[in-house]
Amino acid sequence: FPFTMFFGLQYYMKSYLAGQQVTEEKIQEAKEFYAAHFGNADYFNEEGWRYILEKHNGYLPIGIKAVKEGSIVPIKNVLYKIYSTDPKCGWLVNWCETLLMKMWYNITVSTNSMAAREIIDYYHTMSGVTSAPQFMLHDFGYRGVASEEQAWLGGACHLLSFAGSDNVAGIRMLMKYYAAPMCGYSVAASEHMVMSITGREGEIATYKRILASMRVGVVSLVSDTYDVYNLCEQASSDPEFKELILSRDGKFVIRLDSGDPIEVIEKCLGILEAGFGATINEKGYKTLNPKIGLLQGDGISLHSMSNIIQYFVEHKKWSIDNFVFGSGGKLLQDRKST
Repeated sequence: FPFTMFFGLQYYMKSYLAGQQVTEEKIQEAKEFYAAHFGNADYFNEEGWRYILEKHNGYLPIGIKAVKEGSIVPIKNVLYKIYSTDPKCGWLVNWCETLLMKMWYNITVSTNSMAAREIIDYYHTMSGVTSAPQFMLHDFGYRGVASEEQAWLGGACHLLSFAGSDNVAGIRMLMKYYAAPMCGYSVAASEHMVMSITGREGEIATYKRILASMRVGVVSLVSDTYDVYNLCEQASSDPEFKELILSRDGKFVIRLDSGDPIEVIEKCLGILEAGFGATINEKGYKTLNPKIGLLQGDGISLHSMSNIIQYFVEHKKWSIDNFVFGSGGKLLQDRKST
């Protein structure tokens, strides 16, 4: 990218740097640890840490100057600098640097999600739709990260550009450290366990039961446990199933979770268009009946999402509001381009 979005410094400051960080107990613990670690009791800077305890009551004499969080900054610029406010504690800067170098993660996820939002906004305008773009890339990443803190940080970063998230940790991080109100939203949804609980023969009945009990709002059901094309056919042709969809006060979202995304989406769109109809807006783009839509929740990265949108909007003239995307590992964990 030619730019980065700067975010997350306040979390590290409040969590690890603010308040009384140096105590007698911590000094004694560190002395023992580093004596064993180095095999030399003289390497630990007890004098320096004790000076901070006595002179500054254990508060770190550190200053940080940084660009405003949430800023979009061209690359090759300084984003923040660390300095000591006490001439005798210049050595402390390096300790803080080791901690704050981890800001790369927040910056990377924030920038990635911002770039995804720019793509969605571009095609949103192109295809002339009025749906909410902030809900078009959903955070499915909680289960795909390496730790709770990564879910906490990465989930918060995504919410700078989008409002759809199943990552409760990220929402709570923004509430706790940035005084945010509720800033991440989700819908009633299912997983494969729910849809397979009655076996293949009972799958359609399970869909009907869920739709009959959830009459208002968006409901998103994973649909490829057995055969997603059959599911779309049944939804389009079974009178009871179809009526449950059309009579709801909300949208039924079919979640696609396997296969080649473009191939699967294209075939499902064809079945649903034949069954539920589609309209063409004033810019010439097709939109399915607003009671039904698709969510691609497998294999979504910045690049794969862009390719899918480009194919269907530019080449097939489907408006972008036919789709929602969910991303997990590629959103918060894997930084490789795919």
